[in-house]
Amino acid sequence: MAREREVKLKIENEKALARALKKLGAKSVSGGSGRVHEWNVIFDTPQGGLAKHGQLLRIRTETPEGRAKKGAGASKSRVVLTFKRPPEPSMTDREMGGRVVESGRHKVREEIEVEVAEAGNLTRILEGLGMRGWFRYEKYRTTFKLPTTARWAVGLLIELDETPIGTYVELEGPAEAIDRAARELGFSSRDYVLKNYLALYIDQCRRKNEEPRDMVFSKSR
Repeated sequence: MAREREVKLKIENEKALARALKKLGAKSVSGGSGRVHEWNVIFDTPQGGLAKHGQLLRIRTETPEGRAKKGAGASKSRVVLTFKRPPEPSMTDREMGGRVVESGRHKVREEIEVEVAEAGNLTRILEGLGMRGWFRYEKYRTTFKLPTTARWAVGLLIELDETPIGTYVELEGPAEAIDRAARELGFSSRDYVLKNYLALYIDQCRRKNEEPRDMVFSKSR
């Protein structure tokens, strides 16, 4: 089972971020714009049993920008079933050549991902087991990597997320790489956001005194 280590950064100045990424030599992993639309559905029991235990079960459909409008069909999309265990408590890990680093400032959790052919039958299976898709959210993600000359960034992903509640960057990878990348982008550990998008969306609804629904764009982008 893989261990996921990540933080989010709230982006207020997208032009400054673009300049910082260019200075670092960051390149989209998909080539071209690399922009991918994500449609996410979180499943749980009617009693919310998974959420109560800090677990997450999600079907994500990833469609590279432009393919949906061109009618390329579901075969051009990637569908992934993800199960995540609760985030780990503050702890120390041995990484980066045996050096001890503190991980409490990052969100660390175990996850299992399985790629499937399409979302429809999988949804029916989960519903047949008594689950329901109770929250849906969408975003556009562009994933970047740094050049191989940046040895400190081995295993690091820089993921730009355009969401209905604002723009974020997710840094995922080794602890020291996350911290250095954040500094290179103009942030510090005080800026780290460890909440998931569901929690961030609910926080925004509370601030606006709105009833939470699905986190989707108000119109086609």
